[in-house]
Amino acid sequence: MSHLKRYTNYLAVIGALTVTGATAQISSINSAVITPRVFNDFPGATGNYINNYPTSITMGESGAFRATSGGLDRDYWAFSNNGSNPYILGAGDTAFIVSFHLTLGPDTGSVDSEAGFIIPNGMTAAYGQGNGSFPGGDLQFLAKSSQDHFIGFFGGPGFWNSGIPYVAGTTIGMKISYFQAGATGNLQFQVTDGASTATSPIEPWTGNLVGDILTGYFQIGNGGTSPGASAQSVFSGITITVPEPSTLTLLGLGVLPLMLRRRRA
Repeated sequence: MSHLKRYTNYLAVIGALTVTGATAQISSINSAVITPRVFNDFPGATGNYINNYPTSITMGESGAFRATSGGLDRDYWAFSNNGSNPYILGAGDTAFIVSFHLTLGPDTGSVDSEAGFIIPNGMTAAYGQGNGSFPGGDLQFLAKSSQDHFIGFFGGPGFWNSGIPYVAGTTIGMKISYFQAGATGNLQFQVTDGASTATSPIEPWTGNLVGDILTGYFQIGNGGTSPGASAQSVFSGITITVPEPSTLTLLGLGVLPLMLRRRRA
């Protein structure tokens, strides 16, 4: 690509970000709503749900068990602007940064638990209806407290492994930055664990988040071991903001990830 063409493309991105960011309605978000048992394979389990948004949201399950292996319970919390219904992203919501701290565990029993962000991709309204533009289905940006101790994302526009292992009971920071440039949506993910920070490449796809909801989730599975499994997730310091135009410009040029990588070096 020639220097002139690259410069022209950069100007187009900057222009799109500067104009569209000004119309965002994210600032109307003032609360969160919890939807227990989006998946309910262990109906006899006991749920623990505490909503103190934005300071903290707790979701946990105890006594998750069934005689045959497999299955899971999944709980949601979603950003809201009325305290009753999830906030549905609109055409003006072309840029935002969302973050929280996550603590997952302790776990008891034969358990497979995880928690993080999820953006549903076109299921039923009760599940969290999305617009279906993701090429890889539901986007999950998560930490797993058992098995592979993975922190990263899959679904949506692709896959990314942060390379930072998750240790049950510890607190990590998780952040998503989103911006639209024309018909292209762009997501970037960041994980902070103590002194370590990992930032994903910018993940683009042809589509956007209009009609989607922004959701945190907790999930617990059980391998059929009696008397059942228990686990808990705590989301704290929850924020969602529209970034300044200067931040959007850095994201659009790919400069911000480079700066973060140099800072970690």
